[in-house]
Amino acid sequence: MGQTDTPLRITAVTCIKNEGPFLLEWIAYHRLIGVTDFLFYTNDCTDGSDALLDALGAFGVVRRDNPSSGPAFQMDALRVASRDRLLRAADWVWVADIDEFPQIAVGDGRFSDLIAACDGAQAISLCFRYFANAGVEVFVDLPVIQQFTQTHNPDIWTSDRASEVKTLTRADFPLGRLGAHRPFLRPDADAAQIRWTDGSGRQVPNKFLNADKPATTRKLLSGWARGLASLNHYALRSLDSFLVKVARGDVNRPDRLFDLRYWQERNDCAVQDSAILRHLPALRAQMALMMQDPEVATRHQTCVDRHRDMIAELKAQPDYAALRRALAKAPALPPDEITLLAELGISA
Repeated sequence: MGQTDTPLRITAVTCIKNEGPFLLEWIAYHRLIGVTDFLFYTNDCTDGSDALLDALGAFGVVRRDNPSSGPAFQMDALRVASRDRLLRAADWVWVADIDEFPQIAVGDGRFSDLIAACDGAQAISLCFRYFANAGVEVFVDLPVIQQFTQTHNPDIWTSDRASEVKTLTRADFPLGRLGAHRPFLRPDADAAQIRWTDGSGRQVPNKFLNADKPATTRKLLSGWARGLASLNHYALRSLDSFLVKVARGDVNRPDRLFDLRYWQERNDCAVQDSAILRHLPALRAQMALMMQDPEVATRHQTCVDRHRDMIAELKAQPDYAALRRALAKAPALPPDEITLLAELGISA
């Protein structure tokens, strides 16, 4: 990674499989907040995602086949990405997933505003905030940030006051390797000299910075850590789209299950938060601009049609139909909270 003068070059890196209907929104939103280049690694897409990405070169998008031949899809991609020309030329690198949207509260809501507010930070870690399904059953081709505005208490998720993070990393960070949630230091790095902040611009704890314990490598205490920015995570979307996610499996960890517990833990509707909608008019305009390219418009529609076909096929299968019914009936509370309420004699 190498630094340049303004405007900043910010490269986003992500891995995807069959996320076609949601690509334009994610790219458009990140362009609005200051990302200039996108490096996508794709895993055996069957919905047209790879073809759509290939048509988006004019918008800073580069697609590469994921180099992984084993189970560590994302880690293999990040290992290769760290040597890619796009990252070597970047001032900052943002590693995130296609269902994650930074919500920056300072200035115009751009990465440059966050970087300025964090006062010389070489890394900025944003805490997750899961956005609930909130009863949305049917997939529609509308912006995800528009459809889902209910979320959990900002400072606690299920029973955990710590939150997973994603990290914006500056070119001069003493990088040993990129991680999915945060960078890791070179062995010879002087941790005492590193300015690494949370989403309130506070220096992260040493145990997180040094990653000295497995449990502290990707989580920060989320209380008061969102004063400048946090990360809206739309892990569920519609019930129909969640079925496709279940069938696809995790693009990063093939042994991970998207099950009833996963759904309930992320479907907490305690709070309404529409702050990100400040960007909705500009987002719609940016997406419309991208869709003016006939090839982009055609390939996006192909992804939408294939997504709907997948949904219909899954709903016709008894196991997926049963899962869909169970998810629709599940209380919008984390399982641990339901257990606590039961112990207190309160019905969920």
